Amino acid sequence: MDQSILAEAIQDFISSHIETDVNQLALQKNKFPNSDYTAILNQIAAKQKAKTKLPTWFSAENIIYPSKISVEQTSSERTAEYKSQWVSGKSLMDLSGGFGVDDYYFAKKLNQVIHCEINQELSTIVHHNFEQLKASNIQCFSGDSYDILKIQNPKLDWIYIDPSRRNEAKGKVFMLKDCLPNVPENLDFYFDFAPNIMIKTAPLLDITAGLSELKNVKAIHIVALENEVKELLWILEKNYEGSTQIVTANLLKTKTEEFRFELNADHQASFGLPQKYLYEPNAAIMKSGGFDVVSCRFELNKLHQHSHLYTSDTLIDFPGRRFEIQHYIGYNKNEMKPLLENQKANLTTRNFPDSVDSIRKKWKIKDGGNLYCFFTTDANNNKIVLLCSKLP
Repeated sequence: MDQSILAEAIQDFISSHIETDVNQLALQKNKFPNSDYTAILNQIAAKQKAKTKLPTWFSAENIIYPSKISVEQTSSERTAEYKSQWVSGKSLMDLSGGFGVDDYYFAKKLNQVIHCEINQELSTIVHHNFEQLKASNIQCFSGDSYDILKIQNPKLDWIYIDPSRRNEAKGKVFMLKDCLPNVPENLDFYFDFAPNIMIKTAPLLDITAGLSELKNVKAIHIVALENEVKELLWILEKNYEGSTQIVTANLLKTKTEEFRFELNADHQASFGLPQKYLYEPNAAIMKSGGFDVVSCRFELNKLHQHSHLYTSDTLIDFPGRRFEIQHYIGYNKNEMKPLLENQKANLTTRNFPDSVDSIRKKWKIKDGGNLYCFFTTDANNNKIVLLCSKLP
């Protein structure tokens, strides 16, 4: 950890240039010849990223940041606070601590949190930052978490793991066994120390694939922030053999849209043609695959088995976007041309053969405006277009 960054003059320089383009600063002469100018610029870039994502860190004095990429990859405070709601008891060990945002929030709920980080420099930075944030009930260890568990032999209420992928060459599809630590291989070992385990994974992990590798899965939380899925949380309980609950949470500025259902429970959707109102589930529900559950729970007709859009004659509260259908037309020249050609509209496709870009080009539709058009397939397998106005 570069202690020189904490010099008052350098901290003032970082704060006064928080809105400045770092690339432009790089062209300027280093005002601090005894310090690494690149390191100072890295602090500015990382702090800029933290402004909205990590406001507690951004507002605190004498915080040291790791690389900008580390800040980009860490949990946001909003998602970290969400995680903290689901732990209880007295103690938790984080086996892959990283920048420590999750642990800061766990420490608000538990008496003791242990932060393990294999990178010595990052561990030192995190320890320093916890001191600045007055998070006195977090203990930091540097090293391999497997070895730390064996040496410390703690009795914990929770173990938290955010495994990192080892093989980027595998592309978007990955398995937990390809990550560090190898959770499936070490699961029994972890349960020797704690009866509860929370695993954070990227939303790219397929839920079915994750369930095939894990056991004792009590719940899976799909967490979205402003309708963008950020992470999956797998809650495991030692010896648990019941059904798995799916919890979808879309964290919005003023509320959280939550929707729960039991995985593999039998739900039969009802289908129908477009009525007065249209509903589009939020991103967390879309990731969950609980499309038939939505139809049953809210008593809505689904437009098509694969469209994942819903309709009703009466407006209801719904975890997603709501629209009033103004027109319902077939996807053909006679009906499309007078209503949409050369118009401005927001386009969405669901279970439709053409892409948004190709539709815009074909019909010369500009982006934007107050008109929302859904290109989809109805219950009779007809290609249709729903022209809608968005509702609050």
